[in-house]
Amino acid sequence: MQVFFKSRDPQAAELLDLLQRRTRFVLRRLAWLVPQATVTMSDVNGPRGGIDKQCQVELKTDVAGTVVVTSVASDWRSALDEALARAARFVLRLVRRGGDSRRLRQRAIALD
Repeated sequence: MQVFFKSRDPQAAELLDLLQRRTRFVLRRLAWLVPQATVTMSDVNGPRGGIDKQCQVELKTDVAGTVVVTSVASDWRSALDEALARAARFVLRLVRRGGDSRRLRQRAIALD
């Protein structure tokens, strides 16, 4: 799985290693469905503080096309963890519903 990171905030850029490890860890069971993940971190209010750290996770999936989840929290780690958890739950829910089972079978066969 490829993990891309976007941020203009220097504090968020320091979290690059943590961000990639957490993303791969949370999505490890879904790696065969999610070939690419893009995480965008931004500080909504700038230096004023408050609950303003925003994390947007965009997953390119074989099941649902592109899934985009956004989370806002008081610190970077909480925003990242919440957005990743919500995105993983959403993709799992789509898989359990059946989604496009033909695509899932083709993807599974291609990986074998």
